[in-house]
Amino acid sequence: MIYPITLYGDSVLRRRADEIVEGEIDLKGLSNDMFETMHSAEGIGLAAPQIGISKRIFVVDGSMLEDEDMKKFKQVFINPVIEDESGEVWSFEEGCLSIPNVRGDVGRRSVIKITYYDESWQKKTEEFGGMRARVIQHEFDHIEGKLFVDYLSPIKKKLLKNKLSEIMKGKVETHYKVKK
Repeated sequence: MIYPITLYGDSVLRRRADEIVEGEIDLKGLSNDMFETMHSAEGIGLAAPQIGISKRIFVVDGSMLEDEDMKKFKQVFINPVIEDESGEVWSFEEGCLSIPNVRGDVGRRSVIKITYYDESWQKKTEEFGGMRARVIQHEFDHIEGKLFVDYLSPIKKKLLKNKLSEIMKGKVETHYKVKK
C-alpha cells in the first residue's frame, strides 16, 4: 500500500516517535508498505512519521543510486539507538520527501554505530560509514522530530522561508502522493 507523504508543517514530523513494542504492529507489512511508498516517490529513505505514523521505524534502500556500495543497501531499522558518531564531519546536499523541491548542505559525522531491531525482531549492532551513515542519520532525525532544514545556516533558512511556508500550505507540486 502506498501512503501519502506527510509534508513539512505537520506536527507528526516534529515530535519524538514512540517506541515499538514487539508484536504491537505488523512490522513486515508496515516495512513493505514503507518500501513501496518510498520507491513510488523515488526516495532512498523513509521514516514512519513521514507517512503520519509516530513510530520508531525507518527503511532505507539505495538500489536506485549509482554508488555500488549503496546499491546493495536495503534495510529496516526498528527502535534504533545511535550509540556513537565518529569520523570527520562532511557536508553533502540533502533533500527530503516531506520537504519537496528544497535542498541544502548538511554536515554529518562520517561513521556511526547503531543498535536496532530488524523486521524479524532480531537485535543488531552495526557500524556504517559514508553515505550509508548519512542516510541513517537523516532518517534517524525523523524519528527524533528533527528535519534536515534545522541544520541549515540562518541565511539559508531565511532564503527558504517562503518556499517552506508554501509547502506548509500544501502549495507544492510533486510526482508522488502527499497529505495536504
